[in-house]
Amino acid sequence: QKYLCSNCNNILKKALQTLCGHRYCSACLSWIVRTNKNAICQKCKEEDPSTLSEGSLLAEERAFGDAAINKEISELKVHCVTLGCSWSGIMKNFEEHQSLCEYALIPCHTGCGHMVMRKKLADHLENGCVNNVTMCQKCKRSLSSSEYQNHSTPLINKDGCHFSEVGCSFRGSKEKIKEHEKTAVGAHMLLLLQHIKQLKASVCAAAKSGNGFIPRSELNLENKLHVFENIVAVLNKEVETSNLEIMAFRRQSELDQNIIRGLELKIAELHRCLMQKDAGLSSLHKTLLFSEQASYDGVFLWKITDVGRKLQDSVTGRTVSLYSPAFYTAKYGYKVCLRVYLNGDGSGKGTHVSLFFVVMKGDYDALLPWPFKHKVTFMLLDQNNREHIIDAFRPDLTSASFQRPVNDMNIASGCPMFLPLSKLQSPKYAYVKEDTLFLKCIVETN
Repeated sequence: QKYLCSNCNNILKKALQTLCGHRYCSACLSWIVRTNKNAICQKCKEEDPSTLSEGSLLAEERAFGDAAINKEISELKVHCVTLGCSWSGIMKNFEEHQSLCEYALIPCHTGCGHMVMRKKLADHLENGCVNNVTMCQKCKRSLSSSEYQNHSTPLINKDGCHFSEVGCSFRGSKEKIKEHEKTAVGAHMLLLLQHIKQLKASVCAAAKSGNGFIPRSELNLENKLHVFENIVAVLNKEVETSNLEIMAFRRQSELDQNIIRGLELKIAELHRCLMQKDAGLSSLHKTLLFSEQASYDGVFLWKITDVGRKLQDSVTGRTVSLYSPAFYTAKYGYKVCLRVYLNGDGSGKGTHVSLFFVVMKGDYDALLPWPFKHKVTFMLLDQNNREHIIDAFRPDLTSASFQRPVNDMNIASGCPMFLPLSKLQSPKYAYVKEDTLFLKCIVETN
């Protein structure tokens, strides 16, 4: 049930969670907000209309992407329900399968109006589609695919290889013949050698046939023999040249590979240097942020933005509490920070905002008196300057929270019931305005 949209009741697509804790498809929530003014969550109405609150009011900016649910949904085991298809897998691969499923019915793209099984689309276009026609450029007739295949077309003239006289049977266009003659040098040489042997045999037989007289036809054969011997010599030179070129290409390829390996090593080194510099820049950025936000007089103002989302994270347990940046009671004083539970902690859980004070390990702890004993005052500022919430406490000197820190932080101590949640969210007050609140801490340093 938790994977279903509160609106369409189908599997959630790009799940969003609202402040009331219910989930919607991103598109469903957008449609509801666009078509309904002041839309209220339907699930809240169904479950208990008496508990409707401001959190039940739907708005896209008050909802947040539920990454955990989206991940769970993407890993659900599913199977294709299209008749005849046996595909199964996980949800994140299902959309890709849908676009490829051979058994899915799809509309013919020619606009003939037929729904065709994807794997039979080619057969439909060839034999059944009334819109799939081709015009013959010669006779200007419009023909279906099957008609066009059987339609008479002009023959393409094909020439023979130049070595056809010695037995090569290859035929083709001029470009094909050129490519063939370049790649079939060895085969052509064998054909020539065989032909030369035959000619020699003919010449020898003619020479022996009568009284030393060689007829004119045999002299022609001898002349042909010399011509072919010259051709073989030329081909041998071409083969030698080709071999030299191949060797040169191989040497150059080895050199190029060495250069590439060297460049890859340089790139890896540069990447390592960049990562080190990025880490250094990140550290500097954190230091700059800290120096901008740090306070050294015991007075600290904490601005918390995105309150709605952070409150919901606290409710769901995703981010239970928030820590403030560190601040100091003096230039070389105690290092401290605040910790807030927007949905409460301990006795205030679920009903109050809980606010605590944390003593941190500082650079000058060895020179400071311990335990920490300064009065601490908390304030939640009303942004209309009418009614600030103020609470204060003096440290319990026996508590471990106020002894010299052994770890980075001591246990937090403060006010678990600092402010009722109903008051925080009430429109009568301006504690949260434009999704932002301000907390102030004053440490008495006298």
